[in-house]
Amino acid sequence: MRFVWAVLAFVLAAASFGAGLAQRTVFLGPDSEQETVAVDEDLPYTVIDADALSLHPGTQTLRIAGDGALYTAYGRTADVEAWLSDQSYNRVSAGEDGALDTTVVEPTAEATDGTDGRDPAGSDLWIEEQTAEDELVRQEQLPEGMSMLVAVDGSAPAPSDISLVWPLDQKTPWFGPLMVLGGVFLAAGIVLYILAVRHTRRRRGPLRKGPALPPADPAGDDPAEDASEKGVISASRRSRGRRALVAVPAVVLSAGLLAGCTADSWPELGAQQTETPTPTPTATAAPDQKPSSLTEAQADRIIAEISETVGAADEALDADLAAQRLTGLALRTREVNYQLRAEIEYPAPAAIPSAPATIVLPQAVEGWPRTALLIVADEEDSTVAPTVMAMTQDDPWSAYRVSYLASLEAAAETPQLAPVWLGAALVAPDSPFLALAPDDVPAAYADLMGNGDASEYADLFDTSNDGFLSAVAENRQATIDAFNETGAETGTIEYAQGPGDTAPVALATLDSGAIIAVGIEETVTVRPTDEDAVIRFGDSADLAFLTGETESATGVQTTYTDQLFFFVPAQGSAEKIRLLGYSSAIQAAELLPEPEDAGDAEPEGE
Repeated sequence: MRFVWAVLAFVLAAASFGAGLAQRTVFLGPDSEQETVAVDEDLPYTVIDADALSLHPGTQTLRIAGDGALYTAYGRTADVEAWLSDQSYNRVSAGEDGALDTTVVEPTAEATDGTDGRDPAGSDLWIEEQTAEDELVRQEQLPEGMSMLVAVDGSAPAPSDISLVWPLDQKTPWFGPLMVLGGVFLAAGIVLYILAVRHTRRRRGPLRKGPALPPADPAGDDPAEDASEKGVISASRRSRGRRALVAVPAVVLSAGLLAGCTADSWPELGAQQTETPTPTPTATAAPDQKPSSLTEAQADRIIAEISETVGAADEALDADLAAQRLTGLALRTREVNYQLRAEIEYPAPAAIPSAPATIVLPQAVEGWPRTALLIVADEEDSTVAPTVMAMTQDDPWSAYRVSYLASLEAAAETPQLAPVWLGAALVAPDSPFLALAPDDVPAAYADLMGNGDASEYADLFDTSNDGFLSAVAENRQATIDAFNETGAETGTIEYAQGPGDTAPVALATLDSGAIIAVGIEETVTVRPTDEDAVIRFGDSADLAFLTGETESATGVQTTYTDQLFFFVPAQGSAEKIRLLGYSSAIQAAELLPEPEDAGDAEPEGE
């Protein structure tokens, strides 16, 4: 019967080993699932929605084949749809039957100049782009609400050889337990077999007559008993030695079978898994919150392109090139700078760093225009003040362009801002919920520049760390002192300041305040008071170039443009308005006209 149990244990061991190995061989299915995209019409664009990419679980591999250049990009589905709203395109989505479904989407917006053949490369809407020749392979796991755009250049038909591959789960959770169970059965079978052999030998007894026993010991000891005891002890020792030697191969065999086991070879024990605590977010989206219009990856790519384009324009003195990425006051000051540098020796404007942004505050919005505030530091030179900029995208087909550009104050304290994924609301120019409406900030600060502590708005502003205000006051006093040394009795110098003609840009902060970018114009008017006196420009080559003269008998008015960034607290807050950053540049210079009564005098001789 012992042999029967041993054989049964061996059979069970073989069955366990066989079942475990079968999981890794015979019953192991394919390692991936593949779907081919069928495109019915040759159109310049193909859009693959996130639900099609996630038709099967896991990271999907997108394979595109074609002749020549291939292009892919992904972005928010709503942004992709907006960019293609004036186009016909193929759309791939997940059908109700669990397969890929391709449809043709017709334009919903009126076609404009440039609609046909529009190249998607370089659009600020895309989170990531990729190009390749003949074959493009990329692994993605797009979040919900994202879509992939496939094209060539916007003119040629999009490639039609598109396939999606998903990895399949090849876990064999019972391989490990079956191997262990097989090892146990194998060890048990070996033990049972040894015991059965030993039992059989004992029952059979000796096969031949043993040797004659020696005579009895005078002391009364029985020689047969001594011999029997010695024989039993010796046999027992030999038996234990054999069992030890026989058991070793079974243990070694089990260890060898389990040597290749991984975590995928064992069942997952949910009770033993420790969940990682989820940090509590500092900001949450409201139910009606609009989506953030930028991601950090987008912002960093846009900054790099702005830096490269404007840097090339600064070097080539090309205002048209700068206009691709600048607008408003940021562009105006660059245009004047290029004119001056083309004719005279004049300092170049501060370069825009290409480093990743340290602060990105995008507008939370679905449509257009879209606004964002960014702060970028120069990674190569820590002595250079960080750059703060406000930029706007007018429509889905336009690039973001910087409208306000300044250097951050050394002592600037940035307010608490919403995270990038949440975004911020655009504050209305006449908002009554701030200490000052954005429209009123330029005039109030201009009054402070002109009247100092006597200004009616002095109590609203924190001027303790306002480097711009103190610099303006010192510069004006130095200019007046120098003018009075030679021209106090023959001329006058006057300063004036007021709001510029550009609209403010304001984005809300988490404490219900706002960061506001505004423009202010400063004018310096110098005129002679003696009819025999003239105003000479001397070393002011910029004035000579802008006016086309080296002196003036009527006077000259010079205009400077200031780009300023403020933090404006909420209405009723104990905080004050504080300056965050500023820049100033010459904008224009013109000769003053003749006095009105000068032309009324009759010519001599009449």
